[in-house]
Amino acid sequence: MGDDSEWMKLPIDQKCEHKLWKARLNGYEEALKLFQKIDDEKSPEWSKYLGLIKKFVTDSNAVAQLKGLEAALAYVENAHVAGKTTGEVASGVVNKVFNQPKARAKELGEDICLMYIEIEKGEAVQEELLKGLDNKNPKIIVACIETLRKALSEFGSKIISLKPIIKVLPKLFESREKAVRDEAKLLAVEIYRWIRDALRPPLQNINSVQLKELEEEWIKVSSAAPKQTRFLRSQQELKAKFEQQQGLGGDADGGDDDEEEAVPQVDAYELLEAVEILSKLPKDFYEKIEAKKWQERKEALEAVELLVKNPKLESGDYADLVKALKKVVGKDTNVMLVALAAKCLAGLATGLRKKFGQYAGHVVPTILEKFKEKKPQVVQALQEAIDAIFLTTTLQNISEDILAVMDNKNPTIKQQTSLFIARSFRHCTPSTLPKSLLKPFCAALLKHINDSAPEVRDAGFEALGTALKVAGEKAVNPFLADVDKLKLDRIKECAEKVELVYGKKAGGAAEKKEGKPITGKTTALPGPAGDKETKDAATKPGPLKKASVAKPGGPPKKGKPATAAGTGGAGPKGKKGPETKEIFESELSIEVCEEKAAAVLPASCIQQLDSGNWKERLACMEEFQKAVELMERSEMPCQALVRMLAKKPGWKETNFQVMQMKLHIVALIAQKGNFSKTSAQVVLDGLVDKVGDVKCGTNAKEAMTAIAEACQLPWTAEQVVATAFSQKNPKNQSETLNWLSNAIKEFGFSGLNVKAFISNVKTALAATNPAVRTSAITLLGVMYLYVGPSLRMFFEDEKPALLSQIDAEFEKMQGQTAPAPTRGISRHSVGGGDDGEEEEQEEVGNDVVDLLPRTDIGDKITAELVSKIGDKNWKIRKEGLDEVTSIINEAKFIQPNIGELPAALKGRLNDSNKILVQQTLSILQQLATAMGPNIKQYVKNLGIPVITVLGDSKNNVRAAALATVNAWAEQTGMKEWLEGEDLSEELKKENPFLRQELLGWLAEKLPALRSVPSDLLLCVPHLYSCLEDRNGDVRKKAQDALPFFMMHLGFEKMAKATGKLKPTSKDQVLAMLEKAKANMPAKPAPPAKASSRGVGGAAPAKFQPASAFADDLGSNTMESKPDLKKAKAGGLSSKTKVQGKKVLSKPSLKEDDDKSGPIFIIVPNGKEQRMREEKALKVLKWNFTTPRDEYIEQLKTQMSTCVAKWLQDEMFHADFQHHNKALSVMIEHLESEKDGVISCLDLILKWLTLRFFDTNTSVLMKALEYLKLLFNLLSQEEYHLTENEASSFIPYLILKVGEPKDVIRKDVRAILNRMCLIYPASKMFPFIMEGTKSKNSKQRAECLEELGCLVESYGMNVCQPTPGKALKEMATHIGDRDNTVRNAALNTIVTVYNVHGDQVFKLIGNLSEKDMSMLEERIKRSAKRPSSAPVRQAEEKPQRTQNMSANASMMRKGQAEDMSSKLNQNRNMGSHPETTHTVPREFQLDLDEIENDNGTVRCEMPALVQHKLDDIFEPVLIPEPKIRAVSPHFDDMHSNTASTINFVISQVASGDINTSIQALTQIDEVLKQEDKAEAMSGHIDQFLIATFMQLRLIYNTHMADEKLDKDEIVRLYSCIIGSMITLFQIESLAREASTGVLKDLMHGLITLMLDSRVEDLEEGEQVIRSVNLLVVKVLEKSDQTNILSALLVLLQDSLLATASSPKFSELVMKCLWRMVRLLPETINSINLDRILLDIHIFMKVFPKEKLKQCKSEFPIRTLKTLLHTLCKLKGPKILDHLTMIDNKNESELEAHLCRLMKHTMEQTGKADKDTEKGASRIEEKASKAKVNDILAEIFKKIGSKENTKEGLAELYEYKKKYSDADIEPFLKNSSQFFQSYVERGLRLIETEREGKGRIATSTGISPQMEGTCVPASTHTVSSSIGNTNGEEVGPSVYLERLKILRQRCGLDNAKQEDRPPLTSLLSKPTLPTVASSTDMLHSKLSQLRESREQYQHLDLDSNQTHSSGIGTTLASPSSAAANIDDLKKRLERIKSSRK
Repeated sequence: MGDDSEWMKLPIDQKCEHKLWKARLNGYEEALKLFQKIDDEKSPEWSKYLGLIKKFVTDSNAVAQLKGLEAALAYVENAHVAGKTTGEVASGVVNKVFNQPKARAKELGEDICLMYIEIEKGEAVQEELLKGLDNKNPKIIVACIETLRKALSEFGSKIISLKPIIKVLPKLFESREKAVRDEAKLLAVEIYRWIRDALRPPLQNINSVQLKELEEEWIKVSSAAPKQTRFLRSQQELKAKFEQQQGLGGDADGGDDDEEEAVPQVDAYELLEAVEILSKLPKDFYEKIEAKKWQERKEALEAVELLVKNPKLESGDYADLVKALKKVVGKDTNVMLVALAAKCLAGLATGLRKKFGQYAGHVVPTILEKFKEKKPQVVQALQEAIDAIFLTTTLQNISEDILAVMDNKNPTIKQQTSLFIARSFRHCTPSTLPKSLLKPFCAALLKHINDSAPEVRDAGFEALGTALKVAGEKAVNPFLADVDKLKLDRIKECAEKVELVYGKKAGGAAEKKEGKPITGKTTALPGPAGDKETKDAATKPGPLKKASVAKPGGPPKKGKPATAAGTGGAGPKGKKGPETKEIFESELSIEVCEEKAAAVLPASCIQQLDSGNWKERLACMEEFQKAVELMERSEMPCQALVRMLAKKPGWKETNFQVMQMKLHIVALIAQKGNFSKTSAQVVLDGLVDKVGDVKCGTNAKEAMTAIAEACQLPWTAEQVVATAFSQKNPKNQSETLNWLSNAIKEFGFSGLNVKAFISNVKTALAATNPAVRTSAITLLGVMYLYVGPSLRMFFEDEKPALLSQIDAEFEKMQGQTAPAPTRGISRHSVGGGDDGEEEEQEEVGNDVVDLLPRTDIGDKITAELVSKIGDKNWKIRKEGLDEVTSIINEAKFIQPNIGELPAALKGRLNDSNKILVQQTLSILQQLATAMGPNIKQYVKNLGIPVITVLGDSKNNVRAAALATVNAWAEQTGMKEWLEGEDLSEELKKENPFLRQELLGWLAEKLPALRSVPSDLLLCVPHLYSCLEDRNGDVRKKAQDALPFFMMHLGFEKMAKATGKLKPTSKDQVLAMLEKAKANMPAKPAPPAKASSRGVGGAAPAKFQPASAFADDLGSNTMESKPDLKKAKAGGLSSKTKVQGKKVLSKPSLKEDDDKSGPIFIIVPNGKEQRMREEKALKVLKWNFTTPRDEYIEQLKTQMSTCVAKWLQDEMFHADFQHHNKALSVMIEHLESEKDGVISCLDLILKWLTLRFFDTNTSVLMKALEYLKLLFNLLSQEEYHLTENEASSFIPYLILKVGEPKDVIRKDVRAILNRMCLIYPASKMFPFIMEGTKSKNSKQRAECLEELGCLVESYGMNVCQPTPGKALKEMATHIGDRDNTVRNAALNTIVTVYNVHGDQVFKLIGNLSEKDMSMLEERIKRSAKRPSSAPVRQAEEKPQRTQNMSANASMMRKGQAEDMSSKLNQNRNMGSHPETTHTVPREFQLDLDEIENDNGTVRCEMPALVQHKLDDIFEPVLIPEPKIRAVSPHFDDMHSNTASTINFVISQVASGDINTSIQALTQIDEVLKQEDKAEAMSGHIDQFLIATFMQLRLIYNTHMADEKLDKDEIVRLYSCIIGSMITLFQIESLAREASTGVLKDLMHGLITLMLDSRVEDLEEGEQVIRSVNLLVVKVLEKSDQTNILSALLVLLQDSLLATASSPKFSELVMKCLWRMVRLLPETINSINLDRILLDIHIFMKVFPKEKLKQCKSEFPIRTLKTLLHTLCKLKGPKILDHLTMIDNKNESELEAHLCRLMKHTMEQTGKADKDTEKGASRIEEKASKAKVNDILAEIFKKIGSKENTKEGLAELYEYKKKYSDADIEPFLKNSSQFFQSYVERGLRLIETEREGKGRIATSTGISPQMEGTCVPASTHTVSSSIGNTNGEEVGPSVYLERLKILRQRCGLDNAKQEDRPPLTSLLSKPTLPTVASSTDMLHSKLSQLRESREQYQHLDLDSNQTHSSGIGTTLASPSSAAANIDDLKKRLERIKSSRK
C-alpha cells in the first residue's frame, strides 16, 4: 500500500504517465473530470496534456485504456489545441484500439476519429484510416471502413473526400475476409447514397456477383437527397438551421434550399484515375497505320480502340495520334476502318474531355465531310465521334468549320450537319448561344429548310426548332422574319418536341440561383423570351458575353420591333417589371377615334379644334390639356387623342402659341397614357416637321423624348431619323441629330441599331449645310462614348478634312465615361441593373465590330504559302511570313477562315531564328485585330503556344509575346485562356522567365474579371511552387498574383490546396496566404455601373468620410491631418480615392504604367507586421557588413506591397541613374505623401542604407539630400524613429561620416544633427560610440567630435551606458596613432570638462602619463572661455518620455528647432569656444563669471560685473519670464505632464470650436480620475483664464456668427460647464483659484446667465440651469476668502460701470447673500483681514451717501448684512482684523464696525463699564488681549508646511506694525534651526519689500496692500499673506540674488536707483487699485503663446524657481537633483573664494 500512497500524491499529468496501471487509471479518471470542468477552450491547462493524449489511447492495459479513451474524447472535444495531436492519436486509435476485443473500445475509437473530423481535422483522420486499410489485421480494416462509412453518413461528401476512398474500394471487394467484403459493400451503398451513378464506372471491374448484389442494394436506396447531419465547428449556422428544420419536422422549402448545398454534384469522371496511353501504343503504330494492307491498319486501330476505352486519359501530346486517325477517317477507302477510327476519336475525346479541345478544329471538318458515307454503322460512328468532340470544345470554336460545310452539294452531308447542329444546340444555353452565333447558323439553316431534299429540310427544321427552344423566340424571331407561316409553325412544332440536355429546369434553376430578384416579378408577361433571359441569368455569371438581362432598352439590339407578346410558350419572365410590356394596338378609324375622344373631352373642345379663329383654337387646346392632365392612365384613349390633335389644321397649324400647346399635349399624353407605336406614328411626322422651328422646336423635342420613353428609344430614334432624312429641311435634320445626341445620353445606348444610324450619319456628313455636318459630328462623339474606337472604322474613307474633325471630336470624348442612363429606366425594374448594363457596354462594341465588312482570305492561304512558311531555309520562311503580313494588311478585317495558317504559324513560334519568332508574334497580333472576337476559336492552338514563348531567354522576344497575348486577350476576353489545363501546364514548366511573365500577366488580368472558370484552381499548386522558386523574380511575381487568385477562388480553397505541400512549405505558404488575405482586393464592380456612375458616385464618397470623421477626431488635435487619414479608411469601402490618398487594395496593375498614382501605398499595420516578423526572426535581421543578395531580395519583397511598382523597378535597377531618378521622385512626393512615407519609413531607410554601399557619389549626394528633407519632415510631424528603424539605419549612416569627401562628411554630420530631433540623443550616443571603433581614422575623429557636440548640447545625461564608461572609452583615443583622432578625443573631453568640471578626471580613471599630460595641457589652454550656450541637461528627459507619452501627438516644434540651432551653434564652433559672447541668461552666466574670476585681480572685478549687469538690464533682451505657479509639493513626476497640460489648456481658448471641445474633454477626463486629477494642481488659474476667455469668445464672436451651427455652441457650452463642475467638485483644486481669476470667472458666468440669445437656443434653458448649478459649486468650493473678495470687487465694478445692467449687480449680490449664509460654517477658514480690506476699499469708493443714491437699496443692504454677520460671528475680535488697512480714516468701515459692536453689546446687556469711553478703548483693549492669540496663530502657520510663507509674511507685517511686539517667548521654545529659519525668512522678505516698495508706491499701491492685489503684469514674486497659490517667479528674484551677491562682494547697491528698476520697465504706468485678472491675463496669454512655441523648453531660464527660506537655491521640479547640488556647490565656492 506504500506504493499507493506514493502515486496518490502526484499531479494528474504525472499519474497518467505512471508505470503502475492503477495510477494511470486513476489519472485518466481525474483527467476526464478535469477536461469536463475547464470552461475556457484556450486554457493553458490543455497544453500540459498535448504530448500525453496518444498515450491515453494506446495504453497497454485494457481497463486503463478504456478510461484513457474517454478522457481523450473529452480532450479532443473541448481543447483548443487538440488539433495538433490528430495524426498521432488517429494512428494510435487505428493500430491499438481497433484491434481490441471490447466493442466499447472500438466505439470510443470511432467517436474520437469523428470528433477530430468535427474540429476540422478530417483530412488527417481520413489519411490515417486509409493507411489502416493496408493493415494485415482484418479487424482493423473492418473498423476503419466502418469509421469511414459513419463519417460519410454524418458529415457528407463535401467534408469526406470520396476520391481516395473509391480508389481503394475495388481492392476491398477482393479481400479474402468476408467481414471486410461485407463492410466494403455497406460503404459502397453509403457512397452511392451521396453520388449516385457516378460510382458505377469505378466499380465496373469488380466481381460480377458482387456487382449484382450491389445493384440490388442500390435500388433500395431512397431517392431523397442525403443530408449532412453532423457539422464542423465552422458550420454552426448550418447546424442551427438543420436543428430548426428538424424541430419543424423538416420544412419542405428549407429542404429544397439545402439540396443545392448539401449534395455537390459529383462527376464520375472526377473520381477516376487518369491512364497514360501514349507510351502503351504499339511501337510500330505509326508505320502500321500507313500500311498498304487494310488488316495491318485495322490491327493498329484496334490497339488504339482498346486503349481509349479507359474512361479517363492522362493529358499529353496527342497531336500525332489525332492526325493519324483523322487521316484514316478522311482518306481511308475501307469504310470499316473509317468507323473504327471514328470510334477511336470518340474514345479519345471522351477520355480527354476539355484537353481534346485543341484538336477539335482539325478533326471536325474531316468528319463532317465524311458524312457523305451512306452506311449506317459508319454514320453512327461518325455521329458519336463528332458529338463526343463537340463536348470538348465550344460551338463558337468550331462554328466556322460547320458553316463551311453547310453549303456542300451533298444532301447527306447537309442533313447530318443540320442534325449535328440540332444536337449541339441542345447542349447550349442562351449565353453559349449568343446572337452573334445564332445569326450565321440561322441564315444557313434557312437555306436548308428551303432545300429540295426532304431529309435536309427536316433536319433544318429540327435544328431551328432546337435553337428556338434554347435561345427563346425573342432571340431567334428576328432571323425568321421572312419565313412563311407554314414553315414557322413547323419550326415551332419541332421546338415543342425538343428535349434539352439541361432539362426544362433551366428556367427554374435560374430562379433559384438568382433568387430574390426574379420571384415577385414572375407576373411579367409570358413568352419564351423570358425563358431565355432567366436561363441566361443562371448560367455563367462571368463577364463574357451573356445576352443582356433586363436591358433598359427592351427590344433586341438591332432595333427591330420586338415580337408581339404572348406568342405561345410560357416561362417565368426574368427581371423586367410589368410595365415593360410593349403596347400594340390596331389602327383605329377616324370615326372610332372621334367617338372615343368625345367620351373624355368637353364637347366645346372638339368643336373648336378646327375653328377659324386662333383664339378659339387656343382656348380649345387649354381645355384639352386640362382634360388630359386629369385623366387616369387606364382610361386615356391615346390614339384617339393624338388623332384629334392631328385633325385639320393638324401639324400645319399656323399660330405658334396653339402649336406649342399642341406639342406639349402630345408629350403629356405620351407620359401619362399607355402610348403605343401606332399612336406614335400618327404624330412623329408632325413632330419632326416642327423640330427645326425656332418657337416650337423645344416643345417638339420634349414630345419626342416622351414618346421615346413610352415606345423605347431605338424604335423612336429610327423613325425620327428616317423621317428627318426623307425631308429636305436641313434645320430639321440638324436639330433631329442634336435631339438624338441628347437622347442617347439620357436613355443609354442599349438596343440602338448602329448600322441604320451610320448610313444616316454618312448622309449627314455629306450634307451641304454646315449645321447638319456639325450635328452629325457631335452625334458621332456621343456614340463614341458607348461604342469606342471601333466606330472610326466606318469613316476611314471620308475626306481627310472631315476625318480630322471627327478625330478631334473623338479626342474630346477620350477619357470620359458614358453617363448613366437617367431615362427609360423608370419603367423597367431596376433590379436587373448589374448584368444588363454591363452587357450593354460590351455588346454594343461587339455589334459594331460585327457590322464591319470582313474579307475572306481563306483562298489566299495556299498550300504553297504554308509550305514556304515551313521551309528549311530561313529566308524562304521569312518570305512566307512577309506574304502573310501583306495579305492581312490588305484585307484589314478578315473572316475567321484562315485555312492551314494556324498550324504553320504555330511551328514558327519555336523557330530557331528569333527574328522570325518576333515576326510571327507581330503577325499574330495583327491577326487578332483583323479577325476581332472570332479569334477566340484559335486560342487553344495558337494562343497557348504564344504563352510558351514567354519563357524565351531574350527580353525583346518575351516583350513581343506579352504584347501579342494582350492583343488577343483584348479580343477574346480571358475565359478562353483560363479554361482547361493549358495555362496550368504552362505554369508547371520550371522556366523562370515563363513563370514570372505569366504570373505578371495573370496578376494584371485577374483583378478586372468578375468571375473565372473553375479551372483556375488547377494553377494553384504551380503558383505555390513558384512562391518557393529559386528565382527571386518568380517568387515576387507569385506573391503579387496571390491576392488576385484568392479574390476569385477564396481563401478556403487556396488554403485547402496547400494540403499536398511539404509541412515546411505549407507553413510558409499559409503565412503568405494570410498576408495576401489582408491585401485581397474586392471583386470589381460591374463595369457599366462604374463607368456610368463615375461622376455621380465618386463625388459623394470623396467628401463624405471627411465630414463624417470630423466629429470624432479623438485626441488628435493637429490641423486636420487625422481627417484625411480617416477619410482614407472610410473612402476605402466605396473604393474611391480620397484626393490623392491611397486606397488600400493593391492598385490595379494598369496603374503601374501610369505614374500619376501615389508612390507609397499605406498598408494598415504593415510596419508593425514587418517589425514583428523581424523580431520573430521570420525574416533576416538588417545587419551586415556588405549587403548580400538575400537582403536586397527580402527588401524588394517587403516593398512590393507598399511601393508603386514602377518606382520599385527604378529603385532596384542595376543602373545608378535609375536610383537617382527614384530619389528625385521620392523628393518630389515627400510633402504630398507624408503618411505614406511614414508608413514605409523602415523600408525607405533600409533602401537608403543600400545606397550607402554604392560607389557612385551622385547617388550618395542625392540620398543625403533626401535624408535631410526627410528628417526635417519627420521632425515637423513630430515623428519618433522606432528602435527597429534606428538600428537598421544609424550604423550605416555613421559609416559615411568617414567619407574622404568633405562635402559628404558635412552632410552626414548635418543629418546626424537632425536625427537628434526624432531620436533621443542618449540613444544615438551608443551608435556613435560604436563608430569610434572603426578602422577608418576619419570616421573615428568625426564620431568623437559628434560625441563632444552631443555632450555640449545635452549635458552628461546622454553618455550611455554611464558617463564613466563612455569617458573611459573616449579617453582611449587620446593615444591614437592618428593626429586628427587624438585632437578630436582631447577636444571632446575638454568639452565634457567644461560641462562637468574636475569630476571628469575621476570618471576617466587611470590614463598613461603621456595622455594625461596632453589632456591637462589642452584643458589649461582652453581655459574655459565663456561657453556660448547654456547646458541643457533637462532636455533629455522629456525627449525620452515623448515616445511613451500619450501626448506624443501634441509635441510642439519649438523645442526641436531650438535644439537644432543650439547643436549647430556648438558644431560650428567645433573646438573653438572663443567666439563672440552672446547675451547671457540672467542668473546662469553670472555664476560662471564670478566662479571663473577666481578673485585674481580685485580692482577689475567691479567693471566686469558691471558690464554683465548692463547686459542683464538691457530691457529689450530680457526674455519674458514664464510665470508658472508651482505648488510647494509639486514633485518630479509632473515635469512633462505639466507642459502637456499647459498645451492642452492653451487650446481651451482656441477659436476653433472643435479644438476647444477636445481640449476640454481631455481635461475633464484627467479631472475625473482621482489618481490623475492631482496633475492639474498648479494649473487651475491658467485653466480658468482659458475658460472665461472662451466664454468671452462665444459671447462676442460665435453667438454673433450666423454661419455657425448653434448646436455646436451648445456643445461647447456644455463642455465648458461640465469640466468646470468636475473641477469645482474637487475641493483641493477648487481652492487654488485666485481672487482675480474667480472675479473674471463669476463675471463670465453671470453674463452668460443673462444672455438672452442663449435662452432662444433649443437647449438654452438647460445651459442656464447648468450655469446656475456651477455658480453654486463655485461659491461653495472655492477658497472662501478669494471668492468673497472676488464678489466684492465684482460688485464694486458693476456698480461703477454705467453700461452694466442692474440685473448683473443684482445677481452678484445674490451670490454675496449666499456667501453670507455660508459664513457661520466658513468663518474660521476666511482671512478676515483681506475681506475687511476689500470692504474698506469698497466703502472708500462708495461712501454711504453715494450708495444711498443707487436706484436700488440692495447694495447698501448687502454690505450692512455682510458686516453685521461678521460682527455677530466674531464679536469684538473683528476689530483686530483691520491690520491690512493703512489709513482707516479713508472709509467709514471702522466707525461702522464700532457702531455695530456697540449695538450688539447693548443688546446682549453685557456692556462693559468702559464702553462709554468710546470705541477706541474697546479696540485697544481687544487688541492687547489678542496679541498672544495672533502671534500663536502666525507661528502655527510658519510651522505648517503649506502656509509657511504666508506665516512669515504675516509675522513681518505684524512686527512692522507693532515694532515693540515681543516674539522671543515664541521662538525660545523652538529648535535652533527653526529660529534661524524665521530670521532668515524675515530678512529676505525685508530685502524684497524694500526693492518692491519703491515700485509699489510709484504705482499707487502701498506695500502692505501689495499682497492682496499684486498686479500680474509687474511679474513680481508675491509672497505676502494672501497669496497662498504657488509662487510666480520673475526677474525680481534674480535681482534680489544679484543684490546679495553684490553685497557679499563688497559692492554697493546704490547705483541701482539711477537705473529704472527692472520691474518698472515691464510694468504698466498706471494700475487700477482693484486687483483684477485682466492684466494677469495678458501675461498669462503671452506665456501660453510662448509655452506653445517653446514647448517643453526646460532651459534654466524657464525653470520655475520658488524662493524658499534661502533665496539662493533653485528648486525646479524638472531639473535634476544633481543640477541643484551643482549650483549649491558653485555658490559655496564663490562664497569661500570671496572671504
